[in-house]
Amino acid sequence: MLSRAFPRLRTTALAALSALVTVLALAVGIPQAQAAGSLPCDIYAAAGTPCVAAHSLARALYSSYNGSLYQVQRASDGATKDIGLLAAGGYADAAAQDSFCTGTTCIITKIYDQSSRHNDLTVEGAGGAGAADVGAPADALPVTVGGHQVYGLEISAGMGYRDNSTSGVAVNGGAEGMYMVTSGTHVNGSCCFDYGNAETNNKDTGNGHMDAINFGTECWFSPCYGQGPWVQADLENGLFQSDLGYSTNSSNTGTGALPFVTALLKNNGQNHFALKWGNAQSGGLTTTYSGSEPTNASGYSPMHQEGAIVLGTGGDNSNGSIGSFFEGVMTSGIPTDAADNSVQANIVSVGYGGATGATGTLTPGSEISLKATTSCCTGDYIRHQNNSAVISAITSSSSALDKSDATWIVRRGLADASCVSFESRNYPGDFLRHYNYQLLRQPMTGTTQFRQDATFCPTTGKSGTGTSFASYNYPAKFLRHYDYNVYIASDGGSNTWDSATSWTDDVSWVVSAPWAP
Repeated sequence: MLSRAFPRLRTTALAALSALVTVLALAVGIPQAQAAGSLPCDIYAAAGTPCVAAHSLARALYSSYNGSLYQVQRASDGATKDIGLLAAGGYADAAAQDSFCTGTTCIITKIYDQSSRHNDLTVEGAGGAGAADVGAPADALPVTVGGHQVYGLEISAGMGYRDNSTSGVAVNGGAEGMYMVTSGTHVNGSCCFDYGNAETNNKDTGNGHMDAINFGTECWFSPCYGQGPWVQADLENGLFQSDLGYSTNSSNTGTGALPFVTALLKNNGQNHFALKWGNAQSGGLTTTYSGSEPTNASGYSPMHQEGAIVLGTGGDNSNGSIGSFFEGVMTSGIPTDAADNSVQANIVSVGYGGATGATGTLTPGSEISLKATTSCCTGDYIRHQNNSAVISAITSSSSALDKSDATWIVRRGLADASCVSFESRNYPGDFLRHYNYQLLRQPMTGTTQFRQDATFCPTTGKSGTGTSFASYNYPAKFLRHYDYNVYIASDGGSNTWDSATSWTDDVSWVVSAPWAP
């Protein structure tokens, strides 16, 4: 028995060492043109629990993988294109998507499984609780990973992906593990932002017929502590934080508004499941529950998984949720805690949401802050606060949160690539857009209206200083601060914020280096 155990211990240790080397390399500034060493599915395979599904829009999950990550479909002519990698084991070739989708819009129609099982996800059909879904907009969630601009999957209500005919996924009480990298800033309390094992007929077929990670602010069993969002287990007919359903861990108040979260579930299918989460940008994993299967109702011990894979909805296609997905895997068997820790170290090492490498210009990909030029407010910057855009003073002594709130990533205009859009630095996938003339920070939904509202066309500052930004769909109105709020405003008009007083100064902004690192 010991002779059999030693090889597994040795390979697990090597996988952990490889992940640590990658973390140290990034810490001292060694460039990572592609992911280094063992990647998540290499780590799990070495631990004896191989991936049976591996999905990501951002990167390879095997060091040897060099296939397609996902497929996009162009609105203009219905043509499709597979988006692959810059190099084997590396990061997505987002430029290929940008080129293919130039002058039109694209949706994501397929997410390829990188494992040998070919459990590819396609847009989900109608189910017991929801009509057929639609594909997510391909450009809704730009993000920097490993120093490269890539895209994540941003789910709005009515979007979801599924594979009802899989290979190797646990069924009828089989053991499995799974994780996904998601976001704590794009969540809601509707059912159900899930990734994992689901029914094969898109219907609720009973307790224990699902085994999926759920992430959101829906509290199915009271009490839930804090505001969430929480990592929960959707085991069908309940989002479970423990064997009793409700949280038995008062310290589990949720992840908070972390931009990137690792959410993890493992279940032996018989008498035990566990939940973990971690900051996908730093640190390790926290276990919030490890114990018996649910005891507050029958049907969960043993489990009755059916082996479909769902992403973005519940098992019966309950599709009112929102969420973000960057990568995720499912394994055969329960991974060791050591393997989970090595995977978390690898996720941290690739630098989700890291600096883009460009600052202070209106070139897409550059990180900036926008400073007011009016004499009253030359130390004030546009920042988001309670979802609204305001101006406030930001200095070197300001909090890290305030600095992040005042930092924006320049993106190609969502409605016109010759203009610009501004993505929040600390709320991935959220953009500045106007609504009833006021500027808000909101998640990109992919609609034509949102694209136009979130697009601004730069011109020489109206005061002769800096830059002014015309609204794409109201070209006579410009980005303006008025009474410390931010609007699109004309030079004179019926609204108070259209006042001609100091208008030219109020609509002129200095594009400066970003406050957030």
